[in-house]
Amino acid sequence: MPVLRTLVLRAVTAVMLMAIAGVVTAQQSYPGKPIRFIVANPPGGSGDILARLVAEKLMESLGQQVVVDNRPGATGMIGTALAARALPDGYTISIISSTHVINSILVAKLPYDGAKDFDPVGTLTISQFLLTINPSLPAHNLKEFIALAKSKPGQLNYASSGYGAVSELAAETFNMMAGVKMQHIPYKGAGPALTELIGGQVQVYFATSISTMPHIRNGKIRAIAVSGKTRLSVLPDLPTFDEAGLPGCCAENWFGIVVPAGTPKTIIDKLSTEIAKIMRQPSAAATLAGQGVEAFISTPEQFRTLMTNDRDRITRVVRAANIKPR
Repeated sequence: MPVLRTLVLRAVTAVMLMAIAGVVTAQQSYPGKPIRFIVANPPGGSGDILARLVAEKLMESLGQQVVVDNRPGATGMIGTALAARALPDGYTISIISSTHVINSILVAKLPYDGAKDFDPVGTLTISQFLLTINPSLPAHNLKEFIALAKSKPGQLNYASSGYGAVSELAAETFNMMAGVKMQHIPYKGAGPALTELIGGQVQVYFATSISTMPHIRNGKIRAIAVSGKTRLSVLPDLPTFDEAGLPGCCAENWFGIVVPAGTPKTIIDKLSTEIAKIMRQPSAAATLAGQGVEAFISTPEQFRTLMTNDRDRITRVVRAANIKPR
């Protein structure tokens, strides 16, 4: 029996060592197959545009296909839940924005834990929000727009990319600060919201510059003001909310990459390093600058701290604006 026990112990030990060796080898040779890049937004929105830029550059640097998989709906919760259930092996990555944090505050029953089910890889960009309107509205600056909204309480509709999206939070903050009341019309992503704004089905949309710049340039929508402390270099004549008389309005939006919780740190660090290199490339910087977006590079640890701080800040805004969980 002692001999048999020894043989069994040796066999079990050998299997464990082989398994460990296999994991180490897999991590060292990562990536050895295509990577799935889940985008919880429809094509055409800010997240999709940015994800495709990153995917193209990642394919070049990693030597593997990076397949963008759009899974829109429920303010990003459908695609995000899918990403949370993926194997933590580095072959599923997903892009999130500030909405990821907002959902954890405003959605009563999330199908995932926004903090515990994901490991941060790093941030990509940070962008300001533009107050954009349909050109049919007789307003060309912030003072005229506030006066118009006050004269039509409840009659102006604003679009958002979904319940709990940053665009809704920005609009509700504006309602509160400007003393106006606009009606919320949610859509399944930034692309559809922008389409409806251009078509005149809604009159107002707080949007990031990356998705709106082409339409501002061709006159299909009109920009009234931009959040942040400085003007956009691509729209130098557009005043900030501070300059236009409504200081502190309305929001900033970041995008970043996450992986399922439990993904090996060596893989996370490799992805973080490659993504940081991409965001520092002159070609990527030029593309972003043309859209009025800044690269925003962070380590996994810095990204985690950002989300924690955002959660505290957004909670205060939600309570002040009396936005109820859904």
